[in-house]
Amino acid sequence: LNGFGFADGKFRFKADWTDTPVANDGMRGPWRVMPSLPDYWPVNEDADEDQPFKLATSPARNFLNSTFTQTPTSLSREQRPEVLINPSDAARLGLSQGDVVQLGNKRGRTRLHAHIFGGVKPGVLVSEGIWPPSAFLDGWGINVLVGDDSVAPHGGVAFHDISVWARRA
Repeated sequence: LNGFGFADGKFRFKADWTDTPVANDGMRGPWRVMPSLPDYWPVNEDADEDQPFKLATSPARNFLNSTFTQTPTSLSREQRPEVLINPSDAARLGLSQGDVVQLGNKRGRTRLHAHIFGGVKPGVLVSEGIWPPSAFLDGWGINVLVGDDSVAPHGGVAFHDISVWARRA
């Protein structure tokens, strides 16, 4: 490395997003309101009164990728789409192990089974796996809840930031 991509070779701490060349200047997200200096930028989809839970869509232990959702061995180990929910949240919602839960937000809703699990923090739900929509009770997969907002400064998707409501179905 012989310096940085500037005439003087020096690193710039203050970004000028308006002067940053982009190969594909399409959906860039809200780059105009990004901080110019390295800083925390609160652009998360926060939980609120209407959508009090944060949802993590984590990989299942037996599904390396979507190909494995169709293999008999992986299917027998994972069995069905479930939502991991903290026992205190489950009690507050009147849920028991195996109950059908409806998750939803402004994007859509889906139904799956409750798995009461103390390893999940209160206020957080986890739906493991990359199940096809057909594996869900209504045929609507977990991705119906996931946003496709373009992220700054150069696009991409903020698909790991989801707030939802949950209730007994």
